[in-house]
Amino acid sequence: MTATEKAIEITTAAARAAAEKKAQEIIALDVSDRLVLTDAFLVASGETERQVGAIVDGIEEALHGLGVKAIRREGLGQNRWVLLDFGDLVAHVQHAEDREFYALERLWRDCPVIELPQDVLASNAENR
Repeated sequence: MTATEKAIEITTAAARAAAEKKAQEIIALDVSDRLVLTDAFLVASGETERQVGAIVDGIEEALHGLGVKAIRREGLGQNRWVLLDFGDLVAHVQHAEDREFYALERLWRDCPVIELPQDVLASNAENR
């Protein structure tokens, strides 16, 4: 089983929104074979708690524009690791230090990467 078209669409929109807020190391993973709760993970990081908050706000605004609201939000108070559950997508926005420590990409390395559009990939390269 692979991620649904809807999951890929909202993952791409969330990745673009994160890129617009200068998120770093944006990656999307198809976790549909491993989890029954969601199809995709989006992982992005920010340098400061303020930037993490801005990335989270940007993702929520972009998906709200598509008619998708977060079912659950965790970690908003500290803005170190914020989890946004949109059903088909779970977005993890982490402070760069926490991202390095928890290394979600390594934990889920056996899951296929969802190809992101060139504008997001270019933003990844710029924000390193």
